[in-house]
Parts: sequence; structure tokens; C-alpha cells
Amino acid sequence: MSTSISNTYEDFVKGFHPKSGLDLKFYKQNQMQRRILSFMNSHGHPTYPEFLKALNLDPVLYDAFFKHLTINVSQFFRDATQWKTLRETIFPLLLQNKTPLKLWSAGCSSGQEPYSLAMTMMEYFSMAKFSILGTDIDVNVLRQAKEGLYKQNDFASTPPEFLQKYFTPSDKGHQINDSVKRQVSFQPQNLLTDRFQTGFDFIACRNVVIYFTEEAKEMLYKKFTDSLRPGGILFTGSTEHLFGLNHLGLKPVSSFFYQKQ
Repeated sequence: MSTSISNTYEDFVKGFHPKSGLDLKFYKQNQMQRRILSFMNSHGHPTYPEFLKALNLDPVLYDAFFKHLTINVSQFFRDATQWKTLRETIFPLLLQNKTPLKLWSAGCSSGQEPYSLAMTMMEYFSMAKFSILGTDIDVNVLRQAKEGLYKQNDFASTPPEFLQKYFTPSDKGHQINDSVKRQVSFQPQNLLTDRFQTGFDFIACRNVVIYFTEEAKEMLYKKFTDSLRPGGILFTGSTEHLFGLNHLGLKPVSSFFYQKQ
């Protein structure tokens, strides 16, 4: 990578940060630069300065670019084996000593994960009290989460009985029922720069950190650990093993589930 391109990329990072709140220096440069250049090429913007100017002038382009960068891919009950572990092992463990449970879906995209948590609690632990927070840096996906309207491809991993019980079909897709909606609150949040609430029993952060630098990952996992109560559980994505982070005080209790000591 030539110095001139690198410097131009760094200038773009500095210029994009004030508008977006997204500090791209926390992300792996090679992967992020490829994503940015592919978007620029496909939208006909040849240079970083010209592209930055276009982003400032065109809100539709900016929204499309922001969505491209933050990679909002989700499904209800994604990775079915892990949801089985959640309902058979993790939630019973957490409910042994405490109710209500305080749950957080960090980087929740358009709401599929926090709503899956809510449906799991309602279906299998109907007597337990709980609250669920869903957060994401992208206000547009949070708007969809609050609306609760989903397309067929969101349900590839959803048990058919859940689709029938907790959703209402409509011309535009499947509308999640108000009984589930009431269990989840949504708010915007930058995981790397914002302060976190504390006292969580359970935090899910899956497939969010794959483009983060190692330093940013460690900072984030420390913030998550500080936000968990002792005995609380952190649920990570399928590619996100927490090797070498024993000093944070997290012990694996199952694949992708870590308990604060």
C-alpha cells in the first residue's frame, strides 16, 4: 500500500469521524479500506476528498455508506445450537439465584437478536421477570427494530411455532406482536466511546467485533466485563473466541459463553 494512499485514507478517517461518531482507527485498516474503496468505486467517487464531500452533501448516500460499513446482518435465532445452549444451560444458570434478569443485546442491528431473547424468555421461562436492552450505532436499523416488521429471509432459523405464536402476517411481511415488543427497549450507542450501564446478568455481542483491531477488542471486552455483575454471562459470536483474555476474569462455561468470576 503506497504512503500517499495510506495518508489519504487517514485523512478520510479524520474527516469522517466528526460527522458519524465512528472512529475508523479502531477498525483493521486493510479490511475497512477495502470496504470503503469498493463502495466508492460502485458509486462513482474516485478520490477520498471528493467522496467525503459527497457524503456531507447527500444524506441518502451517507445512510447507504454507513449501513455498508456497519454490516447489519442478522436473523432470528441465528446459530440454533447456541440458542439451545442458552435455553437449556445459560438461562437456568442465571435464574438459579436472581430475578429479574437484566439482558443486553449490543450491536443489535434491526432487533432480531433482542426479540429472540424476549421470545425465549416468554416461551421457556414464563414466570421469570426480565428486561432487555438493544443498542446499535446505526439509528436507521434501530428504527426498523422499533417498528418490528420483518421479511421472510429473517426467519431462516426460526421454529415455525414461534412464527405463528409471536408474529402477525401482513402484506409487507411479518409484524412482531406487541407482547414481545413491550419486553425490549432500544437506544443508539457507540460501543467504543459511550459509557455502559452496569449490573447486567447477560450481554450478547455477536459478529460485531470482527473488523476491530486487537486493542479495540480488548478495550470493548473489558467494558463488557465491567458491565456484568459477578456471575453474569457474555455471549460472543462464532468467530470470536476470547483467547488470551483470562486477565479480564471471564471463564468459559460453554462454547461462546463466558462467565464473570
